Amino acid sequence: MENIVEYLRAAQPARANVLGVGISALNLDSAVKVMLSALNQRVKGYVCVSGVHGVSEAQTDPTLRRILNEAFLNTPDGMPMVWMGRLQGFKGIDRVYGPDLMLRLCESSVAHGFKHFFYGGGAGVAEELKTRLGQRFPGLNIVGTFSPPFRPLTTEEESELKALVAGLKPDIFWVGLSTPKQEKFMAEHWKSLETTMFVGVGAAFDFHAGRVRQAPRWMQRSGLEWLFRLACEPRRLWKRYLKNNPLFVVRAFFQFTGLRKYSLDGTRG
Repeated sequence: MENIVEYLRAAQPARANVLGVGISALNLDSAVKVMLSALNQRVKGYVCVSGVHGVSEAQTDPTLRRILNEAFLNTPDGMPMVWMGRLQGFKGIDRVYGPDLMLRLCESSVAHGFKHFFYGGGAGVAEELKTRLGQRFPGLNIVGTFSPPFRPLTTEEESELKALVAGLKPDIFWVGLSTPKQEKFMAEHWKSLETTMFVGVGAAFDFHAGRVRQAPRWMQRSGLEWLFRLACEPRRLWKRYLKNNPLFVVRAFFQFTGLRKYSLDGTRG
């Protein structure tokens, strides 16, 4: 256990403070490198990918804030996370977008023989994802999928999932649920399920399964992906973006002007 603790301290990058949420100061290349190293060492943990939505939810949900701050990695999924990190002196920080992280880790894992498991998405999404990624990356070892109901698992379903994972022993357990549902699922199960690393990537399941269109790359890099997604799904996403985005800007202003202090232990001044 001491060796694992020492490994975690050495492997984890510093974190930018974004409204009291620690955002790992890394980029896609360094994120994949750290995760592959952890997988090879069989270091258990969970990885979150956080943008404005997750950080905003954490402002009124202390449990979520703690989960994000205790993650093995909490990557900068949105460009505002990158901009705030750079303002704090982390020059090498760049976006680690969930869908990109999934593709890069799947590609890199083939040579290592790591086993993957897909948990989440609507009916049939995880199976479609398995087919598409298997075709895209020959040799990718996807050992199982599980499409959960849109409610908490029953005791029987929990037992079924536990037995399934115990038999397959995947190295990477991908979680494609909405925030904060996926983060709370990972925090609850990362110690009890027989897998090494959980990675919560949200809408990446729908994107890579071909169910939902992704924003053009230029919109992703300019911080306008939210506008594209809002235009595609206005009824579902209008409240998230039209409420959270302005509030995030105001809170970020307060943090940088010193009008409000945020610490990474979850307290605010």
